[in-house]
Amino acid sequence: MKTLVIKSILVATLVFGSTANAQKFSELDKSPLDIAMFRGQDKAPRVRVIYSRPQKKGRDVFAEEDGMEKYGEVWRTGANESTEIKFYKEMMVGDTKVPAGTYTLFTIPTEDEWTVILNKDLDTWGAYGYKEERDLVRFKIPAHKTAAPIEAFSISFQPTENGSDMFLGWDDLYIQVPIEEVEM
Repeated sequence: MKTLVIKSILVATLVFGSTANAQKFSELDKSPLDIAMFRGQDKAPRVRVIYSRPQKKGRDVFAEEDGMEKYGEVWRTGANESTEIKFYKEMMVGDTKVPAGTYTLFTIPTEDEWTVILNKDLDTWGAYGYKEERDLVRFKIPAHKTAAPIEAFSISFQPTENGSDMFLGWDDLYIQVPIEEVEM
């Protein structure tokens, strides 16, 4: 009986031990995924943004010619998969009512202003398959210089009286997108 127990332990160790050693996990992503969330005063979610955070790493980010992202071209507003923004209820984004739902967030950066785009296509990679005819909302927001360079592209929310401002910033530029709750 003792021999049977020892043999069983040995077999289990060989089977499960080799399986555990055979697992290969991917390295840390160079542009890690992040989530920015805006919650109302009742702590319920209002807006969620899922995006990847590319890093500056000493490179020129925005430029006419040699930047990582070219001025005047549609950008996925992050890295890897296109940035996804979910509105849990109808909201005013800029001057436009946006129905509750999930959209892709694209931008067209320039030195002075960015065009913010909410697009109805989902599950896209980059801006390669971007189709303007699928835009739900498109508006311009002034660009501002940062006090100090931002190493990793970042999105954050700052509460306001009637909602939140969504800040998007990278390198030496940021924009501030007003988002307000629609009164029922």
